[in-house]
Amino acid sequence: MVCVTIAPQLSVDNSTCKHCDSYVSDRFRRVYGDNSDRAHRCGECDSYRRLTRGSAAGVNVGIPDPETSPGRHGGEVDA
Repeated sequence: MVCVTIAPQLSVDNSTCKHCDSYVSDRFRRVYGDNSDRAHRCGECDSYRRLTRGSAAGVNVGIPDPETSPGRHGGEVDA
């Protein structure tokens, strides 16, 4: 006879961006997120150029942040 103990699985919701709380897909988190499949930034709050260089994984990148540098998220600065 074999005894098996089943530990309760912790419910961790990683389906939202840690920065802006927008929904991020499982695939986005696996590809761009950190080693725990968490997205620190997403397409709603950061530029694709920064995301592909590691900002989604929580890495500081040398490209200006669209939140602190207006006009860097694919649009013009509002006058």
